[in-house]
Formats: sequence, C-alpha cells, structure tokens
Amino acid sequence: MDIVRIILAVILPPLGVFLQVGPGKHFWLNILLTILGYIPGIVHAVWIIARTGPHRA
Repeated sequence: MDIVRIILAVILPPLGVFLQVGPGKHFWLNILLTILGYIPGIVHAVWIIARTGPHRA
C-alpha cells in the first residue's frame, strides 16, 4: 500500500501525506511546500510516507 501512496505523492503530494497521516500538521506543511515548489512537496511527502509506518500519525 505504501507504493500506491508514494505514486500518489509524486502526482499530488498533499494527497499522499493525507492518506498516510490525515489532516494534521504534516499535511498542511506539505500543502505549503507544494505551493512554494513542487519538488519540495514531493520530497516531504515521500519522506513522511517512508518515515511513518502504516496508520501512524
């Protein structure tokens, strides 16, 4: 399932983060990073998905 989240994170970074941790601080930070630059949003999203286990906030 993490593979699907990583693919979604490359296409739309906030969606990948939202599916991993929900609407918390990491989600809003990722939206900000994606607005400021698409690549930082992707890097942050992949880092959050890889760092947190399944359904861990």
